[in-house]
Amino acid sequence: MKTVETKSMARIFLENVTKVFDGDVTAVSNFNLEVIDGEFMVIVGPSGCGKTTTLRMIAGLETATSGNIYIGDGLVNNVPPRDRNVAMVFQNYALYPHMNSYQNMAFALKMRKVPRAEIKKRITEAAKLLDIEHLLHRKPRGLSGGQCQRVALGRAIVREPRAFLFDEPLSNLDAGLRLTTRAELKSLHQRLQTTTIYVTHDQAEAMSLGDRISVVRNGEIQQTAAPMEVYERPINRFVAGFFGTPPMNFLTGNIKLKNDTAYFTICNDAIRLPLRLMTVMRDYYDKQMVLGIRPENISLQQFYGQSDNAISAMVNVIEPVGNRTDVYLTHSTGQKIIAGIDPHVILQVNNALKMYIDLERIHIFEPGEAGRNVTLAE
Repeated sequence: MKTVETKSMARIFLENVTKVFDGDVTAVSNFNLEVIDGEFMVIVGPSGCGKTTTLRMIAGLETATSGNIYIGDGLVNNVPPRDRNVAMVFQNYALYPHMNSYQNMAFALKMRKVPRAEIKKRITEAAKLLDIEHLLHRKPRGLSGGQCQRVALGRAIVREPRAFLFDEPLSNLDAGLRLTTRAELKSLHQRLQTTTIYVTHDQAEAMSLGDRISVVRNGEIQQTAAPMEVYERPINRFVAGFFGTPPMNFLTGNIKLKNDTAYFTICNDAIRLPLRLMTVMRDYYDKQMVLGIRPENISLQQFYGQSDNAISAMVNVIEPVGNRTDVYLTHSTGQKIIAGIDPHVILQVNNALKMYIDLERIHIFEPGEAGRNVTLAE
């Protein structure tokens, strides 16, 4: 068997990887993912979807039931964790409570019998990089959550691994600290250019950090692409609904054809679909489908050059959030809609409104939680 080579290349490749626990609980199913050398890949999905299990299999802390895992060009299925040369940063930091920061960062290097002078050099450089030089003498109980996270990062950096594996490393931090630490992580990756796989359930973290995002549902990859492609061209309804704050609106209706024009009808409202969708919509004539539109693509004013794009709704809640106002509405069918509008517009609860949809930003999905985005076929 070929083992991990010692050169710096750190492409990571998962080939048909499956993990089954206790004989019948499938946590990860037929997982195929390539992370290129130096890439920052984010694996994102709801709790329990198999993200952490995948990361632990790459680290060697779990054994794949089937499939292959490569680091560089080496198959590592049977390589023990200590020989994979990857560093994992855990959600709970996993610092030794009886050791100070310097000792925590030095521990793995001492186990590898790295010379004392080299250990000191690496820790000094990492502490400077992370601005924790003044914390090296403190034990974990004397550190804040953010400081513990920096020490855990430092411990990973001094190992000079070929890849970093992050398991929801910011989830224990408060909202403000999460934002600043997120920016620091991105800056750190830009400087180190180390292959990184980052697991999170937070779509904002995924969008801001990843060179690419792999969206996972029930142990299976739904879509892997650059952040804006995932946001603007979601492959199915699950991916579309996972990203965006507020989330994408989904309205159930039917496809109708009239005089070579396709319409999406919701009770008495008929939205004329763009001509570019005419061909693909013929396959769904008179079928129930789901229209997806993001709140920022709904307006109180007609979009330039568009017509027959209005839906009627009643205002339920008005929520100013600074740079926009989120308006929660109900259609006559009982379906809920959220629109992000100009914060200076004055509205009243129970107002009946015509809301205009940007036809160039719509998505049409097949029914079901993970219904396919048929508009991508055009």
